[in-house]
Amino acid sequence: MNKRKLGLLTGSAALALILAACGGGSDEGTESSANGNDGAASEGTEESGVVEFETAVTNEGEAMDGGTLNVALVTSSPFQGLFSLELYEDGYDADLMQFAIEEIFSTDENFQITNDGAVSLDFNQEAKTATLTVNEGVTWSDGEPMTSEDLLYSYEVIGSPDYTGIRYDSTMTNIVGMEEYNSGEADTISGITVNDDKSITIQYLEVHPGMLQSGGGIWAGAMPKHQLENIAIKDLESSDEIRKNPIGFGPFAVSNVVPGESVEFVANEHYYKGVPKLDKVVVEVVPPESIVAALQNGEYDIALSMPTNEYPTFADLPGYTILGRQELAYTYIGFKLGEWDAENSEVVPNPDAKMSSKELRQAMGYAIDNNAVATQFYNGLRSNANSAIAPVFEDFWAEDVEGYSYDPDKAAQLLDDAGFEDVDGDGFREDQNGEELVINFASMAGGDTAEPIAEYYMQSWKQVGLNVKLTDGRLLEFNSFYDRVEADDEAIDIYQAAWGTGTDPNPEGLYGRNSAFNYTRWATDENDAFLDNISGRTSDDEGDAWDKEWLTEQYREWQAYFSEEAPIIPTLFRNEVLPVNDRVANYDWGYDADPSFGWHAVGVTQDEAITE
Repeated sequence: MNKRKLGLLTGSAALALILAACGGGSDEGTESSANGNDGAASEGTEESGVVEFETAVTNEGEAMDGGTLNVALVTSSPFQGLFSLELYEDGYDADLMQFAIEEIFSTDENFQITNDGAVSLDFNQEAKTATLTVNEGVTWSDGEPMTSEDLLYSYEVIGSPDYTGIRYDSTMTNIVGMEEYNSGEADTISGITVNDDKSITIQYLEVHPGMLQSGGGIWAGAMPKHQLENIAIKDLESSDEIRKNPIGFGPFAVSNVVPGESVEFVANEHYYKGVPKLDKVVVEVVPPESIVAALQNGEYDIALSMPTNEYPTFADLPGYTILGRQELAYTYIGFKLGEWDAENSEVVPNPDAKMSSKELRQAMGYAIDNNAVATQFYNGLRSNANSAIAPVFEDFWAEDVEGYSYDPDKAAQLLDDAGFEDVDGDGFREDQNGEELVINFASMAGGDTAEPIAEYYMQSWKQVGLNVKLTDGRLLEFNSFYDRVEADDEAIDIYQAAWGTGTDPNPEGLYGRNSAFNYTRWATDENDAFLDNISGRTSDDEGDAWDKEWLTEQYREWQAYFSEEAPIIPTLFRNEVLPVNDRVANYDWGYDADPSFGWHAVGVTQDEAITE
């Protein structure tokens, strides 16, 4: 995989001062930037001011037998604790599940499905089928072998009318018979055939090359039917079997959960890749304000979801190596443009929504300087995002799409031309009908930078005459924020959030008409057509998604169209960092890591963390 290095730009001096006044850090942050690549190990250079990271630890010493790995999950909020690929909703639960609840497929450095994992894939383009076969020795952590019924049960849960999760989407309705099953017209999914006790075949309405990507259309979960089948599907989300005693087939098994606070894992002696080197992994929630001191004291070996705004305080932490890589994520400003029709599982745009003016949305994008935000608040570990496709997807990222860079004069001109004028002379623009325009902005609490960044955005919009106020007059707690955004709360006109894109660049899961994750509730015929092309739902004379050159062009044209329509303003591409104690051995964080370097291979070289 080619390693793309992102050049991170510094913001304007004037806005850097505004940001500093908001509490965004010292002037030292404006002198350098940092970039974590996705696999290369290299050294930073003073000439470029760019810090680059390794993605693997090669610490001295042989891993001991056993031991406990102490892991911090850095967040201001309790985790939800939905230990199920079918039911979880946020990245913190994903961080926790990685030790015990694996996906069934392995992938290569390009996130393409390989057959080295728990399940092998035989994909037949002509027949529009995928045959999934459980590989030899794959066993649940309670000792029960994984079967074809476990593969099928995952689909039966997601497709059930009683399903409470968020993964019944276009990838599911693409399965023959799934919609009839979901509506209650059929008791089984006609398009899924159980071949034997280890294999199922899935018949699709349409197939496309993205389905060979992890997360690209073939579901990557399995559920232990022997544990869950007697629990009503509507009750799974609240059950102890999901929240306290989940069963997985990963290298570790959940042994104790303190809801919202900590999870203890023990080695899974049945793990199909071999018994892990470690005896235990203990993960505890640690507030961002406390994590650096905790690492200095050697309380944790690894810190997940480490806040990049704190990077200068731990960059040279004795006893730790700082790993880094491009993150499969971006932050954005979203505009509420409609509602979600749960009964029909589709977005219903509202042409009269407060933020329906494309020019208003574009102006809000040009009014903010995200390079200054990246420099001042994130020490250059983030950069202005030009697209809703992350650069790590090199083949499909449209580098030439300009996106929204700081241009307040252009923002003001767009508003003037669109009829947003200050009618009463109070310094704020009225809407196109001359009525008061107050834009309610939802932003999450968490860490030292949440409030100053929100304040900066509101100041920037005020400078072009827009009256933007925090929803409820305050920052919202993480879980409450997403509950309200998902529910299309009328008190939210715009919101600041982030998407983890997963390993599939196809944007349909986030911006498709039938995606519950399309929180902006924006949909157009043109967008539908682009997503049809990307997802292979086209006739031969329109184009062939199996033609890589044609597919790449569709991705890039979509990015240009999406940027122009501006249902969101992508704000920052992210680089994530991971402090790893020098007693940790055999850990590789790179996207191109050898499959043998999973959590089962990680060990520790001594009993206590190294702090010097």
